[in-house]
Amino acid sequence: MASNKKISSEQTAELLKILKTRFEKNINRHPNLEWRKIEEKLEANPEKLWSLHEMEITGGEPDVIDYDTKTGEYIFFDCAAESPKGRRSFCYDREALDSRKENKPQNDVFTVASEMGIDILTEEQYRFLQTLGSFDLKTSSWIKTPAEIRALGGALFCDRRYDTVFVYHNGANSYYAARAFRGMLKV
Repeated sequence: MASNKKISSEQTAELLKILKTRFEKNINRHPNLEWRKIEEKLEANPEKLWSLHEMEITGGEPDVIDYDTKTGEYIFFDCAAESPKGRRSFCYDREALDSRKENKPQNDVFTVASEMGIDILTEEQYRFLQTLGSFDLKTSSWIKTPAEIRALGGALFCDRRYDTVFVYHNGANSYYAARAFRGMLKV
C-alpha cells in the first residue's frame, strides 16, 4: 500500500474513538478480545487505519469480528446493518465495467476494494457475518465469485430475507442502487 495513505492525528483519534465505542457496544461479535491490544495493533499500522477510515467514511461501520491465532492478526468486517451506502451501484469487476456500452456505473467493486486496501467477503465470510447479527435485510452485497462462474459472465451476491441467507447470481456487469460490497481487513 502506498505510504501516502495515512490519516491525520485528529482523524486517527476520532476513528479510534468510533471503533472503541462500536467494539464495546457489540461485545457479542468478539467476546474474548481486548480493545487495548487491538488499539495497540492499529496504532502500529497507520496504513491499516487509513483503510479502516475508508471503510468508515463509505458507510461500512467496520468492527473486529475475530482474531487469527496463526497470523496474529485481528479481522475487521463491515458490520453496517445494510450494505455500505458509499459503495453502492458498482458492477462486479473491471472487465464487467469495460463491457458496458452505455449507462456505465461510476466504478467496480474490485477496483474500489483494492484502492481501499481491503478484500471482498467470500460466501463463507458473509455467512459467518450473519451469525453475528442480521445484515442486508433491505439491501444486498456482492461476494467473491468462483472463477468458473465469472468466466461465464456471472457474479454472486447475498442478502438475508426470511431469516435466511440467500446467494444469488447476476450478470457481472449489472449494478443496483441497493447493492454494494462488504469488506474485510486484517490488522
